[in-house]
Amino acid sequence: MLEEFKKFAIKGNVIDMAVGVIIGAAFGKIVSSFVEDIIMPPIGILLGGVDFTRLSITLKEATNVTEAITLNYGIFINTVVDFTIIAFTIFIVIKQINKLKKKEEEKPEETKEDILLLREIRDNLKKNN
Repeated sequence: MLEEFKKFAIKGNVIDMAVGVIIGAAFGKIVSSFVEDIIMPPIGILLGGVDFTRLSITLKEATNVTEAITLNYGIFINTVVDFTIIAFTIFIVIKQINKLKKKEEEKPEETKEDILLLREIRDNLKKNN
């Protein structure tokens, strides 16, 4: 069982996936920072100085014993913008990968000389029959 696990863990696919997850997490942090620090402040200014992270609806006021209960829809808006940017970026990357794959598929396959010769013989035989 240990040997099987070693083979599984060392496979290229598992390592590639781990690298992808790490890069994805870092990319997510970059996008979150981009949305929170670059995109949302100007949008907030355009909407009259709104700070999206502070937008919320208070469901229950705070007391001496409990904290306030709020719906933080501003943070949700930030998360939706994050998702949209990430989804669009992934769409562009996948589109480019598919474009490259299509170019590879369109390349004419080089036919070996012996196959060409066999095709020629076949065609001549068809003509003679």
